Amino acid sequence: MIKILLTTLLTASLAVVASADDNSRLTGTVKIDGSSTVYPITEAIAEEFAEEAPRVRVTVGISGTGGGFKRFSAGETDISDASRPIKAKEQKLCDELGLEFIEVPVAYDGLTIVINKNNDWCDTLTVDQLKKIYLDGSTIKTWNDLDSSWPTIPIKMYSPGTDSGTFDYFKEVVAGKKGSIRSDMSVSEDDNVLVRGVSGDKGGIGFFGCAYYFENKDKLKAVAINNGKTNVIPNKKTIESGEYAPFSRPLFIYVKKTALDKPAVKVFVDYYIENAGDMAEEVGYVRLPQELYDRVKKNIASRKTGTQFIDDKGEKVHGALESVYE
Repeated sequence: MIKILLTTLLTASLAVVASADDNSRLTGTVKIDGSSTVYPITEAIAEEFAEEAPRVRVTVGISGTGGGFKRFSAGETDISDASRPIKAKEQKLCDELGLEFIEVPVAYDGLTIVINKNNDWCDTLTVDQLKKIYLDGSTIKTWNDLDSSWPTIPIKMYSPGTDSGTFDYFKEVVAGKKGSIRSDMSVSEDDNVLVRGVSGDKGGIGFFGCAYYFENKDKLKAVAINNGKTNVIPNKKTIESGEYAPFSRPLFIYVKKTALDKPAVKVFVDYYIENAGDMAEEVGYVRLPQELYDRVKKNIASRKTGTQFIDDKGEKVHGALESVYE
């Protein structure tokens, strides 16, 4: 009996060692590009993964959600980081090229409106005030133009580039389908550039994912958003509950189905989902409920392809992530 028990324990131990050795000997490449908002999560996971699979080369770029999808559909990357669901035209291009993908939500974000730390006159903005600032054709030039009790300091706007999913999301909320955003802004796909811009300009205002605000609280001030009932600051509780409306949103990665045939990519994606919640919180975002991560694992295992955020008519599907993503 003791001999059988020892044999069983030895076999189990060897299996664990073999599994660890498999990852340590694993080779290959994983190519990722896309959203600067999702970048901190993906980069953190890539760094941790390198400890387990040091021979796998994982590269993570920041070309914006739209730029990432362009590279993804061109076959240049295995995974695309996205701070919004894929658009109908992007899905159509993938379909035309025969590229199948798996849609993977990884965390929640709160798109954060930030101003200069020395701005002591503005604590709250409504969506209507954001429209007055940002819509094309706006005559707003100073903070006094927005509110007569505020100083005549020029408003300097800092924005993610038009390839950014964050820009797309902001535009949808502020301008709607038919409106457009004014073009006289300082833009960059690198959110750190936006942080430096707003923090160095007393009249500055900008927007990006909440992680960049949480990381730079000493340099920036977040503006509360009036959701029609109360003034709400982005934090873990208000983002997860949806109270931080209309700027709470899910973040995604999109995985090329055929890329999962490569052991390095498959192991990395599994590792990503297993650690996405912890890493999201570590870099300043909000983890999804475990039930959603379980759905993701199931969809990856079954290689369920396509987006769940566009209906059969090509229209965008709206609703809470828990109700849309199955």
